[in-house]
Amino acid sequence: MAVLQSKDGPIWRKRTTQADFSVWFCWLLGVAAVSACFYFISDKTIWVFVLSAPQEAADLGSRMVPPDWAYSSQLWRPLWDTFNIATLGTILAIVASIPVAFCAARNTTPSKVFVRPVALFIIASSRSINSLIWALLLVVIVGPGVFAGVLAIAFRSIGFCGKLLYEAIEEIDVSPVEAVTATGASSAQTLTYGVVPQVMPAFAGISVFRWDINIRESTILGLVGAGGIGLQLSASINNLDWSRVAVILLAILVSVIVSEWLSAKIRNALT
Repeated sequence: MAVLQSKDGPIWRKRTTQADFSVWFCWLLGVAAVSACFYFISDKTIWVFVLSAPQEAADLGSRMVPPDWAYSSQLWRPLWDTFNIATLGTILAIVASIPVAFCAARNTTPSKVFVRPVALFIIASSRSINSLIWALLLVVIVGPGVFAGVLAIAFRSIGFCGKLLYEAIEEIDVSPVEAVTATGASSAQTLTYGVVPQVMPAFAGISVFRWDINIRESTILGLVGAGGIGLQLSASINNLDWSRVAVILLAILVSVIVSEWLSAKIRNALT
């Protein structure tokens, strides 16, 4: 605690004068940064629209009621495509992320100088690009449809699964690995009997969790032509058919809730 000397004796203070100035200077910088951000945002915002947002939202909501329930019979196939995009994309990502994770982990990589940086670059590249951007690129490359959506989900998920898996590999107990190695086992046998059994529970949980995330992400890929229920959503919005939009949003909500419930059940069963 700082002490300030005065005529009446020492005065105990929480901070020194210099520390007080430093704190106030940091506050000043923070306020200046927030003010600058607000200025740049407000400079590109049409406040007339923002002020009328409650009325616009109420008008949009009124156009969605009542939902066009008859349209729901046409959503089974897009929902099935969405489920397939998420599931197949997750499976592809899991298959691809396993060797990447083993190459990225310090304790299993064949080379910390050459192989590990390449594996880490693949993980970072996958994680840095959103699935919607992957879908935009893949629609141009392989054409619109479900296949582009599957690849977009897979490319996006490789980084997620690879990162969590290689961190789980690096945190394993070395005792079983040393025990297997002491028997004269080869490197492949050491991985199979010393490393894989320890990371399998984490790997299964990561896979299910990513599948749950991919269900949600695959619902919007259709907005850029990558298949799934997003195609119907985009078409209904473009046609200003808000009663159908309401049905589609409810279908997405129900599918996400079911996938989260199923994912939670599977993860609880694995733990």
